[in-house]
Amino acid sequence: MIIVEDGNMRLPFSRGILTRSITSAGVDVGVAYSIAAEVMKDLQKKKKRIVSKDEIRETTYRKLLEHGYKTAARRYIFWSEIRRKGIPMMLLLGGTTGVGKSTIATELAFRMGIRSVIGTDTIREVMRKMISKELLPTIHASSFLAWKAINAPLKGISPLIYGFERQVSHVAVGINALIERATKEGFNAILEGIHLVPGYISLTDMSFMYIITVESKEALRARFYARGLQSLRPANYYTDHLDEIMGLQEFIVERAREKGVPIIENIEVDKTVNLIMEDLMKRLSERLKQKGIRIEVVE
Repeated sequence: MIIVEDGNMRLPFSRGILTRSITSAGVDVGVAYSIAAEVMKDLQKKKKRIVSKDEIRETTYRKLLEHGYKTAARRYIFWSEIRRKGIPMMLLLGGTTGVGKSTIATELAFRMGIRSVIGTDTIREVMRKMISKELLPTIHASSFLAWKAINAPLKGISPLIYGFERQVSHVAVGINALIERATKEGFNAILEGIHLVPGYISLTDMSFMYIITVESKEALRARFYARGLQSLRPANYYTDHLDEIMGLQEFIVERAREKGVPIIENIEVDKTVNLIMEDLMKRLSERLKQKGIRIEVVE
């Protein structure tokens, strides 16, 4: 057995953990597992019984280069350094219903080793249990039907957007409280949900938001039917309101452009995840430089 030494901690070498670290660099899981296995074989050939994390990192970096993954090798070192330094961050994924936020969040959490993935629907559900429908009617309706619970105060104001904004403003109270606590305690988390609308969320210097979109109603319709196969709520509940849902997407995208929040069209999950991680690496590097923290990347 190979033991990995990290300060006062000693843990058995795990191909699974190393595989996850390598996938954070955008390498396919199958390839990552193969490289992790090669790293283990190299250590066994050297008859290593106790190794440091630095030795594993250097060996993995070299293996990635040997297999022609130069860019991935740099990414691997970067994310390894982020984890080693224990730098806390919060990732927020907004976008309308059905665009794939939950799937993307789960994949990002796996690659980045983040344990907490929280949906804003969970926050809304807690609020529903605490606050009556008579007091806050919009939080007791679906985002695209919140407008039916109240009346828009003036002509010329879209009832759909007004109802949605009312719901978002209420749920944002819980979201902002969660972000504040995460910042104080210094833990990593991914938040995903339709209520993550730019302008309503209080972002910290180490929180990063992205808006996920779909190209058209047809693409969204297909997603709802696919999701309906694994959900108790029928697809028709959503497909009957595609115009409203796309209307919310237009509003969210408009707010994202106003606030300078990146917008990513979700065509393929792997591609979307890689785009987010590449952009996140650049933005995170800039924020850390401003804090005087430098991430060493092997050349």
